[in-house]
Amino acid sequence: MSAPLQQHDQPALEQRQFRLAVKDNIATVSPNPEEETPLTTTCGSNFLANYRSPFEATIVTQLRSRGALLVGKTNLDEFGMGSHSVHTAFGAVAQEGEQEQQAVKHSAGGSSGGSAVAVATGEADISLGTDTGGSVRLPAAYTGVVGFKPSYGMLSRYGVVPYANSLDTVGLLAKEVRPIAGLILGGGDRKAARGLWAEHDSLDPTSLSPGARRRCASQRDCYTGPLPKDPYPLKNLKFGLPLEYNITELSPSIRHAWSAAAAKLQSLGARLVPVSLPSTRHALSAYYVIAPAEASSNLAKYDGIRYGTRFTSPTESDAAVSEGSKGQEEEEEEEGILYARARAAGFGDEVKRRILLGAYTLSSAAMDNYFLKAQKVRRLVRRDFNRVFALPNPLLDKPETFELSELPETVGLEDKWGPTEVDFLLCPTAPTTAPRLDEVLSDEEKDPVSAYMNDVFTVPASLAGLPAISVPMRVEDKEGTGMAGLQLIGQYWDDARLLAVAETVAGVVREEL
Repeated sequence: MSAPLQQHDQPALEQRQFRLAVKDNIATVSPNPEEETPLTTTCGSNFLANYRSPFEATIVTQLRSRGALLVGKTNLDEFGMGSHSVHTAFGAVAQEGEQEQQAVKHSAGGSSGGSAVAVATGEADISLGTDTGGSVRLPAAYTGVVGFKPSYGMLSRYGVVPYANSLDTVGLLAKEVRPIAGLILGGGDRKAARGLWAEHDSLDPTSLSPGARRRCASQRDCYTGPLPKDPYPLKNLKFGLPLEYNITELSPSIRHAWSAAAAKLQSLGARLVPVSLPSTRHALSAYYVIAPAEASSNLAKYDGIRYGTRFTSPTESDAAVSEGSKGQEEEEEEEGILYARARAAGFGDEVKRRILLGAYTLSSAAMDNYFLKAQKVRRLVRRDFNRVFALPNPLLDKPETFELSELPETVGLEDKWGPTEVDFLLCPTAPTTAPRLDEVLSDEEKDPVSAYMNDVFTVPASLAGLPAISVPMRVEDKEGTGMAGLQLIGQYWDDARLLAVAETVAGVVREEL
């Protein structure tokens, strides 16, 4: 049996209470233990407008034990489906801004837009979100805060209303990296101060086992010893710049800021290396097959009888007949109408769109051509990441390497065995800065799927289950100074080192750009 790993020294955040905002697809009970009335968990949907959970999500309970004071629930895209937090029954989330000396509203990103705004406006110190394809990192980029998605299986999903089980990950948002690192890595002698990375949840079947956590952490740096007070040294660290991420849709201002950040890191001793992730050009398409397929299955239970509000028209109520007077065929027909009426009234347009897409890709006529091929693409995306990282994936028995014939000419070879392997990937979080809210709503009416492109840089890490973090990055464009996100992606379970490096990178970007 592996010896238990020594925990980090207690970080400053755990010595005091902190304000916590929780995305409204994460189950909560009352804000304070003394109160008996639980908060609703609505998922931004009319279907669950009055739902009060009888239990609390494990992650909320864990944070309460670390001093969290629950200050409220935050708005989101319905069931987490969206990129701008506009697909919600309770009104679009917006961040206030100014353009040409006039007040304007910009998108807060999605689907954890409410959680990001709560941190950006100072209403919460830490916010919980969920990240299925970038739903923590994209809002962080748009609002100028830090958004962290841990390795899949690190944080408990018990009590999180599922969107796509194989992709859903609980994430954290804050103004700085350090508070997030303090919670993930933990410290001190108190049991409550133990790092979240070490806590297995038997109620969550996707939670990594205690033995696997110890084994993975033993192969990584920064999980033991005190949290470093000084910036993590960048000298000799290798950062990969994915060639496939330099897309046509990438805003020139963000491309310039990305290049400037890379140049600054290089001046501090880091090595910048172009890398190829050839399968990532198919990642977005694969994601929008896999995620809706899982969503259509997860949302099947919302029928107004087993789950959700029961929507019944007055005419139907008046004309209802007793149960005993109906024949079997009549009962089945009426049940079908009831389900259809409830789902039509309870779900928003975007959720209906994804249910239909998912149901089709899982049908016998389409499964081979869509769902199974998307799963193959997902394996190729994961393989590409494993090939470019210097650290091996601890979940695999043997490392994966590139076939030299597959490499583009722009990728140089380190030696005869292949190209340079890197410690982290460095890329933008989103291809644009936060768009104006009125433009988002207009585009949604004209082309509802146009917003899917916002997830192009965040989806690959989600498909592979890798840790990723977005730190604020200033950009200059024709409208003046704006905020964007610089994303760092690490190998599986390299979360501790990723957080340490991200804190250094965030400081460099904040000071120099």
